[in-house]
Amino acid sequence: MCLQILDKEAVEEVKGQREIPEIKPGYIVQLKVEVPENKRRLSTIKGIVIARRNAGLNTTFRIRRMVAGVGVESLFPLYSPNIKEIKVLDKKNVRRAKLYYLRNKMNALR
Repeated sequence: MCLQILDKEAVEEVKGQREIPEIKPGYIVQLKVEVPENKRRLSTIKGIVIARRNAGLNTTFRIRRMVAGVGVESLFPLYSPNIKEIKVLDKKNVRRAKLYYLRNKMNALR
């Protein structure tokens, strides 16, 4: 019981520091991520959200994108301090909670 209250307080604290939009599977998002090796450089990542795992402060979402013709998946913690900005570009209408079938047909971004 006590851990849930601490977890909720930590989530509210992170939400107070920066704006976190609602992210669902099927959304095409653009992230500005601070590269851990080089603290000053921001990397821009654009892809489709194919999964989301709700676990309080440990909530993660999985992004799939095309890099040089190869599909790449990245798993990001939603409340990570390395993510500087999350922008929702487009909302696709989906009927599934996990879009793992996009691994076989990745032309959905085009």
